[in-house]
Amino acid sequence: MSLPWHRSELSRILKEGAALPHALLVRGPAGIGKLAFAQALAKALVCEQPGPQGTACGQCTACDWVEQRSHPDVRLVEPESLAEAAEEEGAEKKKASVQIGVDQVRALAEFVNLSSHRGRAKVIVVHPAEALNPSAANALLKSLEEPPPGTYFLLVSHRWHQLLPTIKSRCRQMVLSLPDREAARAWLAEQGVSNPDLALAQAGGAPVSAARLSADYWEQRTAFIGAIASADFDPLRSAEQLREFALADAVKWLQQWSYDMVLSACNGRARYNLDFEDAVARVASRAGPVEILRFHRQMLGWQRVVNHPLNPRLFLEHLLLCYADLVRAARQGRPV
Repeated sequence: MSLPWHRSELSRILKEGAALPHALLVRGPAGIGKLAFAQALAKALVCEQPGPQGTACGQCTACDWVEQRSHPDVRLVEPESLAEAAEEEGAEKKKASVQIGVDQVRALAEFVNLSSHRGRAKVIVVHPAEALNPSAANALLKSLEEPPPGTYFLLVSHRWHQLLPTIKSRCRQMVLSLPDREAARAWLAEQGVSNPDLALAQAGGAPVSAARLSADYWEQRTAFIGAIASADFDPLRSAEQLREFALADAVKWLQQWSYDMVLSACNGRARYNLDFEDAVARVASRAGPVEILRFHRQMLGWQRVVNHPLNPRLFLEHLLLCYADLVRAARQGRPV
């Protein structure tokens, strides 16, 4: 089922009926429910008792199979790292691929050319489309160009600019945006999120991402922010205490913290750390906006290499030492 803030877009595209494009690129920010939208569209296309507006009935066998991800006429193509495959106990584990490989795309050839099992549409959902490696992307082009009647490709993409121009040219693009804050807040409350505003702030306004933030995430974030906000912050000691944290999260938290420091230095309100706003203001008051902004720009540069550090421990120590130098310089009244 599509999320509340995308139901009007789903209704609008279903009204096209036979004019529905055979290849649709659903794009927008990560964490807003684009995959749920594509799955709801796929469900409507294979539903055996669709409503007056073309929406899925939610009651027929086809709808039930889609919910269970077992419909013979619907395929979800995604990287191994996202696939929900059960692992056999004792089996040797290998690192799951983050790409969609050419073999996965070639395996679609037979599916595309077979007749529909249930007499309705056939749907291929590719998520995320930018995970297609070059060979897989080229293999997909032929199928996108002239699919059999009643066959639909739904490509879901967070980083659509990375797709081949030839793939984008064969798809109609549908842009989904961040939902209204009130709608996102209400939905998160329904999901049992205790502080929807803070969760949305941490997830950049993306409600699906906000709902996925785990208890471990919140516990580690509190420990990290507590360390860098402390009056006796020690970068090396903190690096030792925080060494088990995901490096990408640590960089994200420090980047958000520095951004909020910039806002506070300019008499603004915190955007990300709503629960530490007083601490942000206290630390920011000791440094000038230019120095804080310079540090924040450094953080943006480090964000680009966070997934490929030569030594994660040394990388974390370097981040915290640079931050400590900013705070120390501010205390001593010298330029950074």
